[in-house]
Amino acid sequence: MELITLFFTALIDLSNAMAPYILFGLFFAGILHELVPDSIVTKHLGNENIGSVVKATLFGIPLPVCSCGVIPLATSIKKSGASKGATLSFLISTPITGVDSILATYGMFGWVFTIYRVLTSMLIAMFAGILTNILDKEYVQEVQEEPKSCCSSKSSCEIDEKKKKFSLTGAIKYAFVTLLGDIAKPLLWGLLLGALITIAIPQNLSDILVEYDWLSYLIAIAIAVPMYVCATASLPIAAALMLSGVSAGAAFVFLSAGPATNTVTIGVVKKMLGTKSLYIYLGSIILGSIIFGLGLDLIFDINSIDPKSLIHMHEEVGVIAIASSIVLWGLMLFFITKSYFKKEA
Repeated sequence: MELITLFFTALIDLSNAMAPYILFGLFFAGILHELVPDSIVTKHLGNENIGSVVKATLFGIPLPVCSCGVIPLATSIKKSGASKGATLSFLISTPITGVDSILATYGMFGWVFTIYRVLTSMLIAMFAGILTNILDKEYVQEVQEEPKSCCSSKSSCEIDEKKKKFSLTGAIKYAFVTLLGDIAKPLLWGLLLGALITIAIPQNLSDILVEYDWLSYLIAIAIAVPMYVCATASLPIAAALMLSGVSAGAAFVFLSAGPATNTVTIGVVKKMLGTKSLYIYLGSIILGSIIFGLGLDLIFDINSIDPKSLIHMHEEVGVIAIASSIVLWGLMLFFITKSYFKKEA
């Protein structure tokens, strides 16, 4: 009975933490869909080349969007014509950094750690994107026929190039009907698995990481990959681990892999990009985080951290978080129920 109580408590906490960002990400994606023509996304991110991957990575770096909020944005640019590689690099680079996270990292760890974090997230994202474009090519024979019919008529081309006027109703419909309908099921399973993993993580995490020394990298990866933690919220956790005696590299592994992945994103990546891209996504983040974590141990002095700069570890749950969680669960259950009855009919 106690485990069931802990599970539902963890599920509620996880939902409250993620829901506002997911809903914001959906709304932001809807706005972008109305403002940015699909032709622009296809032009800059649609090719399976290095350029599209670099552009997607650079576009994602400054956005203050977490690993759950990036899901609807990535889904949107994929639907608009972005290649698998560009979509994956955007999925990785965006949640690891962000303007808010970059500033918080500088305030807590200094400029060396900040630059290192930004550069390594870019390298991991670009590596994953390029590898995806090489190993997991898309089949687009039918799509390639479209430009010919359009360009055969100047007037039709002009109509396609002109973006329709902005519609708030259209943005909301695209965000909370089209996009959320696509990701409702993996989102639900991700939240359930995330809650299970949360109650399974031992409380004496730092003691375990210190005790096993170099194995702390693997333990940090095992915890960070399925766990939900946003880029900014991961900073005080990483700092606390380092102050507890964990190496800077092992803490960096958590700081890099934690925001980039979680059970929700993993499920969506598999559905949206396929199994092969999912393996590339996880493999690039895991290997990249460990390699750059080892590198950081060579250049980072753990004594340079100022304990007084640490922020508090927990925040009170606000009305917005609770309301967002209720709305998100209501919409998810609606779409899942609707999908179930469609199959039954």
